[in-house]
Amino acid sequence: MSEPGALRMRLALLGREVAKFGVVGGIGVLVNLAAFNLLRHTTDLQVVRASLVATVVAIAFNYVGFRYFTYRDRDKSGRTKEMTLFLLFSLVGLVIENGILYAATYGLGWNSPLASNFFKFFGIGVATLFRFWSYRTWVFRALPAKEAVQTAESFLEAEPTEPVTPRQARRRQPDRV
Repeated sequence: MSEPGALRMRLALLGREVAKFGVVGGIGVLVNLAAFNLLRHTTDLQVVRASLVATVVAIAFNYVGFRYFTYRDRDKSGRTKEMTLFLLFSLVGLVIENGILYAATYGLGWNSPLASNFFKFFGIGVATLFRFWSYRTWVFRALPAKEAVQTAESFLEAEPTEPVTPRQARRRQPDRV
């Protein structure tokens, strides 16, 4: 395959990955914000504590979505290592997300419901950039090249599924001497 064709294919694959990550992440944001506002308005939890609980709920939701939708084709051999790394990087994202909310709430004194939701959402955005990079790089790793080559070879060896016209069949036959 030519270099421009290979680049186009890689960009298309990255685009699909970003879209799938976005779907799961978008639903996770809704889960996070809904849990945050529910906790904030129905309990006596302080803003950052309610946010921490909501973030943990969203992390659990996101793991299921990422493993079984976004990265379902990735290596599944080391599930314990995968979950450990996912939790580690999710905790770093939790610190980023809630650190921004903490700074706005206690450092700047912006504690209104609108300000809390804005900085919660902003923190989620910043943490999402980190999470996307870390999950695709370290947690949900691509299949090793050997397995990818075997998959490609089995695809090439498969019988064609479309009917072949007589003209195409003549082109495929080896030249006879």
